[in-house]
Order: sequence, then C-alpha cells, then structure tokens
Amino acid sequence: MRPVNKRKLGGCYEEKAAAFLTEKGLVIEERNYRCPLGEIDLIARDGPVFIFCEVKYRRDRRAGDPAEAVDGHKQQVIFRVASWYMRQRGLAEDTPCRFDVVAITGEEDSCRLRWVQNAFGGW
Repeated sequence: MRPVNKRKLGGCYEEKAAAFLTEKGLVIEERNYRCPLGEIDLIARDGPVFIFCEVKYRRDRRAGDPAEAVDGHKQQVIFRVASWYMRQRGLAEDTPCRFDVVAITGEEDSCRLRWVQNAFGGW
C-alpha cells in the first residue's frame, strides 16, 4: 500500500470544493492564499461579500465531523490572514465578509460536500 500524499489529496478536495462553490454562484478569487500569518484554502466572492473558506476532509466520520476540525486556534489564524488579505487589497474595514467551511466526507469518487455558511464569527 502506497503512503498517502496529504498535500496532493488536500489539493484534490480543495479543487472539488472550489468547483462546488462555483456551481453555487460564487467567484473564486484565490486558492491556497498564503501570507506570513498563515493560509486560507479558498477566498471567494458572492457579489460584494468576501468569503474566507476552510476546506476539511475526512474519509469517514470515525475521526469526527470535518467542520468541527476548524477549532478556535484555526479560526484565529483565518481571521488574521483574512485581515491581512483585506489590507493588502486595499479593501475597507467595513467590506462585508464571512467565514465558511466546506466539510467533505467519503472517498474521492463518491464524496459528500457540505457547505457551512457563517461557520464561525467575524472580526
């Protein structure tokens, strides 16, 4: 059995999440946005609203709900990176934004995606 390349696997599921969100009408602005403060999987727009989205995958529910893996520490990283992104883009502090999670379970060819909007609080 070959070892799992987690980066490659994660990229595959992030692509699935991006396609899913695009089908729902969002415009993907960034994938794997990195700055000195951390990383956000997807940054999208829904009209004027910026959406900072974390993608979490679990093969099955034995390891828990993937959305629950976005704990307080990860939320703080996402807040800081989102703030950095907004400043770097010259966006006003009152630009509407929200923080979503796409939780994915199952195998690659039969996975289930669940979009949790406003998964955690804002600034």
